[in-house]
Amino acid sequence: MQTALDQEMAWRIKEIGVFKVGAGANGPQRKPLIRAGVALLYAHWEGFIKNSSEIYLSYVESRALPYRDLKSCFVVFGLKGKINKLVDSRKSLPNIEAVNFIFSKMDETAKLQIGSAVDTESNLTSKVFSNIAGSLDIDTSPYETKFHLIDTSLVEKRNKVAHGEFLDIKGSDFSSLVDDILGLMRLYKTDIENAASLENYKRAP
Repeated sequence: MQTALDQEMAWRIKEIGVFKVGAGANGPQRKPLIRAGVALLYAHWEGFIKNSSEIYLSYVESRALPYRDLKSCFVVFGLKGKINKLVDSRKSLPNIEAVNFIFSKMDETAKLQIGSAVDTESNLTSKVFSNIAGSLDIDTSPYETKFHLIDTSLVEKRNKVAHGEFLDIKGSDFSSLVDDILGLMRLYKTDIENAASLENYKRAP
């Protein structure tokens, strides 16, 4: 898992760095580079959160633990279909069948639905990020001071670029935004690594 996370982070830092350098240079290409850089920075923010979360879920699944040994948030990833049926149905019999099914699976080796587990909604705002992190039992309080920045300085500006609107950002502001977002990505990587190392995915005995 460590190697996968390192690789996931490394190529993104390298690519973002190209735009950061270009945004700091003088010349007519600077402003278009900054606008393109905002879109790219957002893409790496969304891509890293999604992919690193899936790497962690794959790691948890590879532990081959039964559902009953996992925290509830991870059990949801394996039994989501039946849980959704339980929530949606207003009839007692389907609900009883769903609950019985869930109980019957508790001693089976967990199989997590990783492909559909992490939904960034193509708009990774602070709210969406909090939902993803919370689904992995990762504390979001250390990120909260940057929530406004995520929503206004990154997501909102990226949407303007994506919709063809003019956006004028100073090179220094873009550089600061890059540092902030990379800092959040590094923090998330560290949180995932610590969660795996401390076996935070396990249910307390």
